[in-house]
Order: sequence, then C-alpha cells, then structure tokens
Amino acid sequence: MVSTALATTLARRNIHYGWVVVAATFLTMLVTAGAMGAPGVLIKPLQDEFGWETSQISSALAIRLILFGFMGPFAAAFMNYFGVRKVIVFALALIGAGFVGSLFMTTLWQLLLLWGIVVGFGTGLTAMVLAATISTRWFTKHRGLVVGMLSASSATGQLVFLPLMAELTERYGWRSTVFFVCAMIMVAALAVLAFMRDRPADLNLPALGETQVTPPPASTSLGVALMTPITVLKEISRTSTFWILFATFFICGLSTNGLIQTHFVTLCGDFGIVPVAAASVLAVMGIFDFFGTIGSGWLSDRFDNRWLLFWYYGLRGLSLLYLPFSDFSFYGLSIFAVFYGLDWIATVPPTVKIAADRFGREKVGLVFGWVFAGHQLGAATAAYGAGLSRTELSSYLPAFFIAGAFCLLASILAITLKKSGLSNPAPAAAH
Repeated sequence: MVSTALATTLARRNIHYGWVVVAATFLTMLVTAGAMGAPGVLIKPLQDEFGWETSQISSALAIRLILFGFMGPFAAAFMNYFGVRKVIVFALALIGAGFVGSLFMTTLWQLLLLWGIVVGFGTGLTAMVLAATISTRWFTKHRGLVVGMLSASSATGQLVFLPLMAELTERYGWRSTVFFVCAMIMVAALAVLAFMRDRPADLNLPALGETQVTPPPASTSLGVALMTPITVLKEISRTSTFWILFATFFICGLSTNGLIQTHFVTLCGDFGIVPVAAASVLAVMGIFDFFGTIGSGWLSDRFDNRWLLFWYYGLRGLSLLYLPFSDFSFYGLSIFAVFYGLDWIATVPPTVKIAADRFGREKVGLVFGWVFAGHQLGAATAAYGAGLSRTELSSYLPAFFIAGAFCLLASILAITLKKSGLSNPAPAAAH
C-alpha cells in the first residue's frame, strides 16, 4: 500500500507518518470549509435569480450550521466504529451530492434540503471533531500545534477561496462556483483514499511522542457506538467546565462563521463595496487567521489556556464593536481584517486542550463534539438573526454590536474555569 511504503521511507528520515495524516486532514478540512463558506458569496445571486429574501436563504444556512455542529459528537462515534478514512470519504461524497443537486434547484425547499440538510450532514462529519480526533490519536508531542494547524485550515478554507468564488460568480454565474467546489472535493477525496489511515497502530507505529504502539480499543456494536455520545453527554453535563466551554463556544460561533462568513460580503455590498473586494477582505482574514491559529496552538502547549481564551474573546469583541465605526473604507477594513483575522478561530486549540486535560484523551473527540455543537448553535443564531436584522431593520449593524458584547462576556466566563485539572506547561513542551 502507498501509506505503508511511505511510512517506511519517512521513518528512515526520522519523520513520523502522523504528519502525512495531518496533511491529508488539512486538505480535507480546507476543502470542506471552502464548501461551507461558498454560500456567503451566493446570497445576492440567489436573490436575483429566484427572488428569495435574505432571511429565507439564511434559514437554509442556519439549518446547515446546526447540523454541522450536532453531527460532531456522532461523527466522533462513527470514526471510532467505521474508521476515520471511511467517514471522511462518505462525508465528501455527501457534500458533493448536495452541491451537484443544487445546480438543478428551483424552489426554496430544495435549497433547504440540499444546502441545509445534505451539506449540513456532510460537513458535520468533517468538522473540528476531526481535528481533535487526529491530533489525539497520532500525537502526544506537538498536539496543541497540530490542533492549531488543522483549526487554521478550517477557518482559512472558509475565507481564502472566497475571492476566487466571487470572481467566478460575477463572471460566469453562481453555478460555476458550485462546479469549483465539487472539483475541490474530488481532489480531497483522492488524497484521503491514498494517504489517510485510522490509527498509528495500523502502520505499527506509536503516536508521536510515545515509545509503545497503542492497540486500538476493543470493537463495539453500532448501537453502543451511537449511544456513546449520549452517555458521555450525561456524564459531562454534570460539570461546570463543560457548560462554560459550551457557552463560550456558542459565542465563538455567534461571532465568526455565523456572522462574518455568512453575511460579511452582503454587509459590504450595503456600503457600496463590490463582492470581489469584500471577499478579498475575508481572504486577508483567512491568511492572518492561519498564522494566528497556529500560533495559538503553540501557545496552548505552554501557557494557561483559560487566560488565552480571555484575551482571544476580549480582543475579538473589541474588533466587532469597532467594525461599524470603520466607515468601511479601505484603511478601516484593513485594520479590521488583520486584527479580527488573527483571532478568527484561535479559540479552538485552548478549548481542545482544556477538554483533553479535564475529560481525558479517549473522550476528547466526543466531549469536543458536544462543545462544538454549542459553537454551531451560536453560528446558526447569528446566520439567521443577522439576516432577519437586515430584512426587518434594513441593517446588519445591530447584529455586530450584539456579537461584540457577547464576546466580552465570553472572555469573563473563560477565566471562571477552575485551574485545578489543567495541565501545567512543562519545560519539555518547548522542544
């Protein structure tokens, strides 16, 4: 097999195969996030062609975001039962089917079905839970850095493809963007089939940072696997740590992909900025987010993650409160893009680290799945609420003020977490 031969070749050069798995996962999350971000540049074209209101289109996107979140815990269970590789390939096929089907839609219920339910299920299987699963299975050393890298790929994918998709939409119509998304999905599926493996033990390797090969856990029935997320939820719901992480991640979703990813291009259009230019601002955010989130992963291996979350949410809240006063000039939007971009999804590595420290490595995928469900509930709230604000009040700005205020609340909630149980940085972490 390609992976076995490649693992042997890399081992001779003292390179762990886990980094190949990270590369395949990075590409997958980049592409699926790009698919998630595509509707952000398609709201206006859909309005023009079908006469749908912003709030109606936003309702489909809200459904997608809810399913994207609530699939998380069950995605972790599916990965444990069927294997990561099979789940990813199935998810990519599902996303592709949703986008291909949308080429032929003519009514609103078809949009709700295809972009809401089908794409929601597919992207939910490759959400942030995938990053948590890969990082904890394949890495003991550099785990925070890996979470940062994979989180960055997800957020960057939501933003960096937008200028190209906006250009395609403007020149050739919104269906050309759908074709582009499908081509990206096919490339990612081929990479996963060639290089993805479920666990280090599949290649007789220990996780990076360990010396012993960890055998896979005993197999269980599908029924037990599907009940495991519910069992874990019952257990963790008795702890304040879970509810604080859930609440802060609700606010994280409220202030990122539910608001900015979904509505920023249309918001800029209200101030006379053409879609390609607005999407370029989002791409700048994506570039700075890439470095910000990887840096956050590095920091999460070394510092108190509660205080990292305090600063991340606080600075994000200030940037959102600043945006309405930027006059949407080139200078003002550039400041916002850099400041907000560095913090777009930097909250993920510290949140994963806290969940792993408090609830254990074997449960972290399921625990983070439920925490991420809170993220997507917040995203769905913002996706629909901001669309409703524009429809009813003819302005997006109230939604931005509300999101900024909630971020400041999240920064306070983060430092209420008790320090006991958090892993303290050890000198060896710097290696």
